[in-house]
Amino acid sequence: MSNVNYLIHSDDANKPWIILIHGLFGSLDNLSGLRRLFCEHFQVLSIDLPDHGKSGFTQAFSFKNYAQLISQTLTDLEIHKAIFVGHSLGGKIAMQIALDNSNLVERLVIIDIAPVEYRPRHNQVLAGLNAVDLANLESRKQAEQTLGEYIQEAGVRQFLLKSLYNQEDKWFWRFNLELLQRDYKKLSGAITADHSYDKPVLFIKGQLSDYLLAEHKNDTLKLFPKSQSKMITGVGHWLHAEKPKVCYEMIMSFALAQK
Repeated sequence: MSNVNYLIHSDDANKPWIILIHGLFGSLDNLSGLRRLFCEHFQVLSIDLPDHGKSGFTQAFSFKNYAQLISQTLTDLEIHKAIFVGHSLGGKIAMQIALDNSNLVERLVIIDIAPVEYRPRHNQVLAGLNAVDLANLESRKQAEQTLGEYIQEAGVRQFLLKSLYNQEDKWFWRFNLELLQRDYKKLSGAITADHSYDKPVLFIKGQLSDYLLAEHKNDTLKLFPKSQSKMITGVGHWLHAEKPKVCYEMIMSFALAQK
């Protein structure tokens, strides 16, 4: 077993599968806005990435290892073909799954990430997380106040606090902070492969985000030659949460298009 936590949302075993994979420091709840919309047409599998949510911790990060663990979860569930939707780091993992196990991935939707190396952009987040003294923490409000000394955006603080929990009067982060910090350069790295994924791929960009740029086009097409890109206006990196209906309609149009 892969020790990957998941939730299945299904009212009809004959519906096709769609797999939702969240981003860094998140959990399967992050894509719930899309999940609720997809349930009408799909069986939905929401996944906690390894080292996140309620999934097991690993010893070292690699795109291939995460991809293998998620692929094994689908094998265990006897899911043999699905549409994959991945946001940010989840998008990179979805790309790796498509490259390593193309028979499993019918179509691929990548939300606001490219298969390229990124400069460090979570330094303040990591500093804030490390500043929270879990051993002496008295309340969630106290944790937010500490995070606020490093992270200006209230939405980002609330997003991180979703992974803070208390068990037997002790506080924990659900994500594996030690590993994610240690291996941050690896998870910021590029997706590499000696072959391409030759099925349809949709990249969706948030207009106000700098994660998916024109300069990434050539590197993207090398790995995903049948890819196309669309943009949602007036939103940033969290476009699926800011405009879930628009994002959903874009994905559905792609999912139902002729091959």
